[in-house]
Amino acid sequence: MAERDERSPDLAEGEAASMDFAATVERLEQLVERLESGELSLEGSLAAFEQGVGLARDAQRRLDEAELKVRTLIEGPEGDVELEPFAPPPTEDDGER
Repeated sequence: MAERDERSPDLAEGEAASMDFAATVERLEQLVERLESGELSLEGSLAAFEQGVGLARDAQRRLDEAELKVRTLIEGPEGDVELEPFAPPPTEDDGER
């Protein structure tokens, strides 16, 4: 059965670009599971790794584009940008009481 998975067609480069961000991340998670399973041959592992690198790069590009859009949307009326660093909500481990 592992041989069948190895020979299944991988996503073409254009297909990764047509997926939305959530689908890209989901596909990346599936590839990681296949790699961690140890069922792939060396060649299958290399192909899965190569595809994963492409998906990770695509996901990072999408995140960068989203950040740029957010920066554009928060631009002030005079064209200045008032960025505030994101501070996650405090957790119980932070020691703030």
